[in-house]
Amino acid sequence: MSIYFWGLLISLAVYLLVGNYAGRKVKGIDDYYVAGRRAPTLLIVGTLVASFLSTNAFLAETGFAYDGYAFLMLALVAVNTSGYVIGALFFGRFVRRSRSLTIPEFFARRFDSRAMQVLAGSTTIIGLTAYLLAVTQGGSILISDVVGIPYPAALILVWLGYMVFTLYSGSRGVVLTDTIMFLLFTLVSLIALPYLFGENGSWHSTLEALATYEAKPGIVAWHGLTGEGAYWQSGSDALIWALILGVSWSLVLAVSPWQTSRYLMARNEHVVVRSACISGLVLAVLYVILMFGGAAINLTNPDIAPSERVMVWAGMNMMPTLLGTLLISGIMAAALSSCSTFLSLIGFSVSHDIMQTSNKDERKSLRTSRLIMFAAATISLLLAYFQPPAVMWITYFAGTLFASSWGPVALLCIWNRGITTPAALIGMLAGFIINIVAKLLDQNGVVSLPVYLDPFILGFVANLACLLIISRMTQPRAAALAYFDVLHRTPEEEFDPARLRQTLIWPVVVMVSGLAIAAGLITWYAIPYANAIGRDFHLLSGESLLSLGYGLSVFCVGLLAYWQVKHVYSRRHQPRNSPRHAEKASQ
Repeated sequence: MSIYFWGLLISLAVYLLVGNYAGRKVKGIDDYYVAGRRAPTLLIVGTLVASFLSTNAFLAETGFAYDGYAFLMLALVAVNTSGYVIGALFFGRFVRRSRSLTIPEFFARRFDSRAMQVLAGSTTIIGLTAYLLAVTQGGSILISDVVGIPYPAALILVWLGYMVFTLYSGSRGVVLTDTIMFLLFTLVSLIALPYLFGENGSWHSTLEALATYEAKPGIVAWHGLTGEGAYWQSGSDALIWALILGVSWSLVLAVSPWQTSRYLMARNEHVVVRSACISGLVLAVLYVILMFGGAAINLTNPDIAPSERVMVWAGMNMMPTLLGTLLISGIMAAALSSCSTFLSLIGFSVSHDIMQTSNKDERKSLRTSRLIMFAAATISLLLAYFQPPAVMWITYFAGTLFASSWGPVALLCIWNRGITTPAALIGMLAGFIINIVAKLLDQNGVVSLPVYLDPFILGFVANLACLLIISRMTQPRAAALAYFDVLHRTPEEEFDPARLRQTLIWPVVVMVSGLAIAAGLITWYAIPYANAIGRDFHLLSGESLLSLGYGLSVFCVGLLAYWQVKHVYSRRHQPRNSPRHAEKASQ
C-alpha cells in the first residue's frame, strides 16, 4: 500500500478516536443536537468553514479553475462570502437566541405552526440528502484514485467512516472534528501553493505563463474561457452567472440549515458574530489560493480528466511525499467533516422535526435518533451508488434549493412582524418546488432558460411574492407576534463591555484585510496580467475591477459588522423606549 493510503487510514483513525471521545461526553439531547450550547469561537469557525468547503471546493471548484474559470470563481466568491456576516447579524444571532434544537423548530416557534416545522424539516432532508450525495461521491473518487480500488468499494469505505462516527458522537463530535480538519486543510493549502507553480517557480512567472497560455486562452482573464466550446459565449454571460450564483450562495451561507445550525452551538451571540467575520475572511483568502493553484496545474499537465481529479493528481505528482499525503488527507478530512454534518442534520430533522421523538426519556430519544440516522445514511449510500458522480453541479443544485425556499422566509420572519403563517408555508413551498421544476425542465431540454432566469431566481421571486401578497390577505397569530417580540429582546448578558471590545476587534481585522486583499490582487494579478498580454494597466479593466471588488466586498462586510455590533450590543446605542432603558429610568 502507498504512503497516501496510510495517510488516509491514519486520518480516519484520528477522526474515529475523536468521535469516540466526544460520544462518551454525550449525556442528553442538548449534547447530541447542539453540543451543549458551549462552543467557543474557534470551534464555530472550524465547523462553519469545514462544512461549507468539502470536496466541492477542493475537487470540483478547483477542477473548474483548471478548466479555465479561476478568477470568474472569485467574482462568485466575492458575493457569497458576505453571506456569513449578513446571516449572523440578521438571522443567526436570533436563531441562537431562540435556543431551539433545530432550525425547523425555530420556524415552528416563530410562526406558531407545527406544519411549518414539518415543511422546513422536509426541505432540509431533501436538500441535504442531495448535498450528502455529492460530498460522498467526491470522497469516494478521492479514495478510488489514491488507493486504486474500484469506485463502489471506495464508496462503502467513505460511508462507513462518516456513518459510524456521526451515529455515536452527534454534533459534539462533528464540531470537534470539523475544527481539526479545518486547521489541517487550511494550513496544508497555504504550504502547498508554491509547489503548484511547477517549473515556473513563482507567482508572477506562473501568472504570466497562464496569461499567454494558448491551449486555454483567457484562463486567468476575469471572465475565464468564453466562446465556442466554453460554458458561456461572452464575458457578460459569465459574469451574470457568477453574480446570480454568488447571491444565491450568500443566502445559503446566511440561512441554510447546515450553516445557521452551527450558531445554535455557540456560547453566546458575540461568538456568532466573531465566527462569521473570521469564516468569511478565511474563505476569501483560501479561494484565491485554490483557484490560482487549480489553474496553474495546467502548465505541468494540461490533460487531467476528469478535472475533478486535479488536486489529487497534484498532491501525488507535484509535491514532496509528506506534503502530498497531508494535502490528500486534508481533502479527505473536508469530505468526511461535511458528510458528518449533513448526515447529523438529516437525522435530527427526521427524528426531531418530522417524528418528534424528543421527549422526557432522553436515552430513548437518542437511540431513536441514531436508528433514523443509520437509515438515512443507508439511503444516501444507495443514491450515491446509482447516481453518476457530478460533485459540483449536484452541490450547486442542492445549495440553491435553500436560497430560494428558506431565504425570503428566514430574513423576513426576523425583520417583518406582519409575515403570517400561511404566507410562510406557501412561500417556502413555492420557492422549493419552482426551483426544482425549473431546473429539471431546463436540464431535460423542455425549456431553455437564459442565464438571468436561473431556477434560483424564479423560486426566490415566487417565494417573496407569496410572502408579501398572502400576508396582506391574512393575519399573524397572536403567539407568533409575541414570539417575534421576544426575539428582539437582546439578553442582558450580551451587553458585557469586555465581550463587546473583543468582538469589535474582528470587524476591524476584516476591514484591514479587505483593503490588503484589494491591494494585493491589483499588485500581483491585475498589473502583471496587463503586462503579460501587452496591454497598458488601468483601473477600469475587468481584472482591476475584479481585484478591487473582491477586496472591497470583504471591507464592506467588516464595516457592516462593526456598525451593527456597536449599535446592538452597546448600551448607549439602545433606543430610549427599549425595555432596558425603561427599567434603568425607573430605578
